[in-house]
Amino acid sequence: MKEEKKEMNSTGSTGETTCSEDKGKDVCSNDFENENCGENECKNGEDNNCKNNGADSGDSLNDEKENLKKEMEKLRKQLEEATSKCEEYFNMLQRTAAEFDNYKKRTQKEKEVLGKEVVCDVVATFIPVVDNLERALKATEKECDLKTVREGIELVYNQFSEILKNLGVEQIKCVGEKFNPNFHDAVMHVKDEAYGEGEVVEELRKGYVMEDKVIRHSMVKVAN
Repeated sequence: MKEEKKEMNSTGSTGETTCSEDKGKDVCSNDFENENCGENECKNGEDNNCKNNGADSGDSLNDEKENLKKEMEKLRKQLEEATSKCEEYFNMLQRTAAEFDNYKKRTQKEKEVLGKEVVCDVVATFIPVVDNLERALKATEKECDLKTVREGIELVYNQFSEILKNLGVEQIKCVGEKFNPNFHDAVMHVKDEAYGEGEVVEELRKGYVMEDKVIRHSMVKVAN
């Protein structure tokens, strides 16, 4: 009986020891597994974060590339439009320069033609005067008196004056007028108390004016 108890005690104690050891092993193994699980979770979390961060970075780079492409495309279109406008303006400038050159040549030719027409018209008005002068010269070849010659010259002079009047040409007033350098050309000065200061006392050569344009200044003698 005693031996059986001992064996039981020993067996019991041994069983307790084994049980306690097995529990320790279980606890340790559980703790180790928990630690490993924690580490794995951390690693998995870091990997996920890295993957997420990498994905976000990739998306932002792609977005940036797309924005740059759009911006470059926009700038390219603007450059093409600006180039097209520059070419259009340059062509317009060339056409304008060519048209202006043609305009200058055309106006120059028109001025020459107009000048010739004006000269022809003026000469045509004076031809009758030349005809009368020729008649007067022929008349002097024969016997004639001075009175007849004078009358012929007066007729020619009156005809000439009438032509100038029709052309709008007038004689500049001189004698008795105040000297005016815009119309008069003083070539002589005299001292005479009978005349005022700067008064024109004699006309040495007639002057002519057309409206406000002086054709020829009057050559005059001025007093004092």
